[in-house]
Amino acid sequence: MDVTLHLAQDPEADALLGRSPLAALVGMLLDQQIPMEWAFKGPATIAQRLGTDDLDAHEIAAHDPEAFAALLSQKPAVHRYPGSMAKRIQQLCQYLVEHYDGDAEAVWKDATTGKELLKRLAELPGFGKQKAQIFLALLGKQLGVRPTGWQEAAGSYGEPNSFRSVADITGPDSLAKVRAHKQEMKAAAKAAKATGK
Repeated sequence: MDVTLHLAQDPEADALLGRSPLAALVGMLLDQQIPMEWAFKGPATIAQRLGTDDLDAHEIAAHDPEAFAALLSQKPAVHRYPGSMAKRIQQLCQYLVEHYDGDAEAVWKDATTGKELLKRLAELPGFGKQKAQIFLALLGKQLGVRPTGWQEAAGSYGEPNSFRSVADITGPDSLAKVRAHKQEMKAAAKAAKATGK
């Protein structure tokens, strides 16, 4: 895996996401309740604070939980909720160590169908169905991981040029389109709530 992603909108952080399957998974895990760029810059910040140029699932899984939470809490914090996200990242890494010998890429490397890959992603700690579908779409659209039926398994996120999620962000223009889509969805949800639907 060695592609150029544009999710963090930061060259070093994006380079790490493009070459490190674990960094990409951690960025996706962090992508909630904070701006997307902040979430996807997180893996590079964590690697830097660990004094390394990549993330290692074995190392993170074995890290002292309090020390790891403190690492994520340093200013600027990696997430709005650094303590709970530190715990989630460690749970993800522990799962990868137990089920995939710490190799994040093994989650998708030998998946033969989109359905199988979606199931594997949804089994990861911190990944619900929607997050799993978005990551599956990212794998298919930008990382060349396209098992049979991947677009169908990714749902609407797998549609070409849908601009619904991080899977469609390739630069500032597409980022603006995805942001606009998310704002429309929030406004629609708010309106539906207000009318009691």
